[in-house]
Amino acid sequence: MSTQQLPVVVIGAGPVGLAAATHLVDRGIEPLVLEAGSRAGAAVREWSHVRLFSTWGEVVDPAAEKLLAPTGWTRPDPTSYPSGGEWAEQYLQPLADALGDKVRTGATVTGVSRAGRDRIVDAEREQQPFVVHVEYADGREERVLARAVIDASGTWTTPSPAGGSGLPALGEKTAADRITYRVPDVKDPAVRARYAGRRTAVIGSGASAFTALAYLAELAESEDGAGTHAVWILRRGISGSTFGGGTADQLPARGALGLAAKAAVENGHADAVTGFRTEAFERDGDGRLVLVGEDGRRLDPVDEVIVLTGLRPDLSFLDELRLGLDERLQAPVALAPLIDPNQHSCGTVYPHGHRELSHPEQGVYLVGMKSYGRAPTFLAMTGYEQVRSVTAAIAGDLDSADRVELTLPETGVCGGAGLFDTADTQPTDGGGCCAAPEPQLVQLLTPAAEGTAAEEAPAGGCCGS
Repeated sequence: MSTQQLPVVVIGAGPVGLAAATHLVDRGIEPLVLEAGSRAGAAVREWSHVRLFSTWGEVVDPAAEKLLAPTGWTRPDPTSYPSGGEWAEQYLQPLADALGDKVRTGATVTGVSRAGRDRIVDAEREQQPFVVHVEYADGREERVLARAVIDASGTWTTPSPAGGSGLPALGEKTAADRITYRVPDVKDPAVRARYAGRRTAVIGSGASAFTALAYLAELAESEDGAGTHAVWILRRGISGSTFGGGTADQLPARGALGLAAKAAVENGHADAVTGFRTEAFERDGDGRLVLVGEDGRRLDPVDEVIVLTGLRPDLSFLDELRLGLDERLQAPVALAPLIDPNQHSCGTVYPHGHRELSHPEQGVYLVGMKSYGRAPTFLAMTGYEQVRSVTAAIAGDLDSADRVELTLPETGVCGGAGLFDTADTQPTDGGGCCAAPEPQLVQLLTPAAEGTAAEEAPAGGCCGS
């Protein structure tokens, strides 16, 4: 069998991975989707309680909709906002079902290389197919040969730690019983009991932190949540962009989320501690956690900690491939300057396709959230256009592959998920992703040491996490 007759292996059956498989089918190329979870959209299902910023009209891939049409599937109201669970059940699962045996679940990719060639060997390297090592849930192992590999495995399984240096804080691992790295579902009775009436630190400044603050404030105002209080830990200071664009945001869902977090602080349900980089977790006499900052500050004890400091890619199983990754973001070298939060706001990311996503190892592509490495923002529409371009390139249709067709709203969409349940919130004119309303006075309880400067928010601070 020639290499061209082999399937294209797609790693991950999330929204972008399934879209990649759909585009391959549309071009007459056999895909094989390998999903570590037990069902399609396994990562999305883990935040099923969280609502997206984007509408149904923005999270369904056009080629996928075409594939689904013969099954009788119809897209939900394109102006409504799905939750993660609705996205998985009403779109991702039907799409995986339509792809049939092209999708394998319970299949964890443990390594990718060139057949008979480790990363050192040059001889006839590009003539060799890719070899993908797979471990199944029942313990079986398999080697799969592929003509190309599209890694859409995302970053969900590798959250960043609480430590301000990017490494776990001292004591973070031993405090695992009181730390979560996910937005809690406070409607779940067991989870609700964990946070109700407790003092919880929320570390992070992005959409997930906003969501957690809003959820905890809602719990505090409920009959069974008396005494619930949050301590919001920010590595930088409060600025006009801290809470996003508010009512000036062209994406009303995102604006509502930022305003909900702001209200949590203003209404006394959360205290904000600024310029605090976590150095260590210690225990007090009652077993509660004391957060210690790099500057020596010690905060009052908390019962629980929610760490929402971003995500990072797992590159361990790609170690035998020759990847070209930016040394800061761990994103493809040509893509990194377009998405670097040190240089760009989320409204200035340019459309990109197979050329920006290519690597020295021809035929391998990182797409979707994984393509952004540690950059904190991503949009489903971006991923769908990435895989449309990549699959065209794999098919040899460079004219189509180079014709990047993505058009984003002026705001640029900063994140994937948020809290939005207010039906009457409408978009307004003007205001980019990081164009904030006039700064408002926020009541802060900040035990800052005298002379300690708050960290400046980077360009596009509303996109940071």
